[in-house]
Order: sequence, then structure tokens, then C-alpha cells
Amino acid sequence: MGHPAPQLHRNQSSRLHTIGRDGADPVLVYETAALLEAPNWTRDGAHLVFNQDGQLYHVAASAPDTPALIVTPGVTGFNNDHVLSADGNFIYASADGHIYRIAIAGGVPVRVSNQHRTDRHFQYFLHGISSDGASLSYVAVEACGDDPWGMRRVATLDLETGQDHFLTDATHVADGPEYSPDDCWIYFNMTARDAADAGHDLFRVAAAGGTPQQLTFDARSNWFPHVSPDGQWISYLSYAPGTAGHPANRDVEIRIIPASGGPASTLVTLFGGQGTINVNSWSPDGKRLAYVSYPIAAQP
Repeated sequence: MGHPAPQLHRNQSSRLHTIGRDGADPVLVYETAALLEAPNWTRDGAHLVFNQDGQLYHVAASAPDTPALIVTPGVTGFNNDHVLSADGNFIYASADGHIYRIAIAGGVPVRVSNQHRTDRHFQYFLHGISSDGASLSYVAVEACGDDPWGMRRVATLDLETGQDHFLTDATHVADGPEYSPDDCWIYFNMTARDAADAGHDLFRVAAAGGTPQQLTFDARSNWFPHVSPDGQWISYLSYAPGTAGHPANRDVEIRIIPASGGPASTLVTLFGGQGTINVNSWSPDGKRLAYVSYPIAAQP
């Protein structure tokens, strides 16, 4: 889920990388002094889409290049919640608490999310799209008592009917919901049933609804599960035990587990966190992942 983006520290940079699924052949694609977040691959595998300074860009995935702005007249403030449709023709992205559809080449964004009563303070934070493009999965944030962020549930939005469907309750904080490639499951992270708010584990729930199944049980705080295109693996962001939320500027790991749960392997260790892999960053062929690190250079 995206929050207002922090600024980089002095001598800090954003580095956009790709890496093989086995941790081999790392490539530094692009580096900038601006805050770059959350890369997606285009469906042809040729480019990476990311957000920077409230706008969307794309850059070639295979070699260093100058990013190109995706022009979105009338809407800015896009955060790190954006996904691409299966046909590659559209980007769906969150801004100002709503979800918009944008042509991949740019154009006037079309709002697809609903207006709710103002007293609910309802916000949409996008994380997934079904393979048929009919539904979006998102974090539904709304007020609970005096806390405008007090309720965070996994939900889906039917793009034909406009209906919001809630898959978790308000008992636990949930985030990062994403469809499996067969649309049968939605994977997400949530405070474990027996854990305090500081620690998250990975879960999945049937897309039609049901009881969530817990997938990770270690002491670390695990966020943003992303299912590989073949449905066999999950990559995710793993924080040190006791980390509250999904902060920036931490020593983190990108880990991989089987989609049904099991032992984890560490793909890469880096300085990052918020913005590193908030959205699905598998390449279309499932052979590589993209991510962002945020190193801080030593002072001279």
C-alpha cells in the first residue's frame, strides 16, 4: 500500500535492478537521485514501469536508458500501487485514494473506483488485477473511530458491476493483495492471528471468499507477496523481526517460497523497503525480477 513518499537523504540514490530467479546475473538498469519506486514489467518484457515524483514512467529493461514520462493529463500524485492489464494495453494506478485506468502509451486517466460517503474516509490502494482483466484486488482503507487509517481490508473491485467485495475483516491489518495467475487465490500479507500489529505474515484466501491460509511462520515481518507467472513461486519483501509497517531505509531481503508455502530462500539482501517491490515485479517469462534499492553513499 502506498503512503506519501518520503524524500531521499543526501547522498542517497534509487537503483533499479533486475535479477535472475535463482539470484544470478544481476543487472543495474537505471540510477537516479530522485525517489523511484515499484517496477512492473510490460507484457512484452521490454520495459519497466515505475512511479517517480507522483508520475509514471517507463524505461528499457535490458540496457541503461533515459526514462520516458507516461503523460496522464489531469491526474498526478500516483503512488507505488500500479499494475498492468494482462493484454498489456492499460495501466491501473492509485492516486488521491482512487484507482485510475490509463492507456499504456498515456492519456487521460479514467477513474474506475467508487465514491463512498465522506465520513468513511474510504481509500483504494491497488495491488493486483485478475488475468481476464475483470477485477482488481486492493487494500480498502477507511476510518475506524478517530483513526482515518484504522481499517485495512483485502477487497476486490468488479470492473463491470462496480461492486466492492471484502475478503478480510477489520480484526487484522492486511495489505498487498494480488491474484494468482489462475485467479483462484488472492495472496496478501496480514498481522498473524496470534501476533501483535508489528509483525506480518503471508496469507492466501480463495478469490471467492473463505478462511485465509497462513503461508509464513517465521519471526520476520513479511510483506507484498508476488506470484510468479507460472503460479509456482512467491517473491516477497522480508523485514527484520519487530519491524512495524513497511518502512523505507532498512536492511531487507527479497525472498522466494513455493506458492503453497514452504521453506524460504533469500534472493538478494539490500538497503530498501518501501518502494522496493510494492507491486508484482516478475518478468513475463518468470525468469527475472525487478526491484529498487536505495543505497546511501559514504560522506567524503
